[in-house]
Amino acid sequence: MGVFDNMKDKLTGAVDDHGDKISDGLDKAGDAVDEKTGGKYGDKIDQGTDQAKDRLDALDGQDDDIS
Repeated sequence: MGVFDNMKDKLTGAVDDHGDKISDGLDKAGDAVDEKTGGKYGDKIDQGTDQAKDRLDALDGQDDDIS
């Protein structure tokens, strides 16, 4: 088992246990960046946030951890 496999296992466990908190954190980070850019890139920021949530949620092969 390589170092990246171990990291993936830990990240998958964190997403399983704390998906709602991770989702809230991504939303808050996106909102902060949107505010700093004056809303100029809001659609791109939302798109990136949604992609991050989708990829984290799919780590365990199930779409059930992050809303």
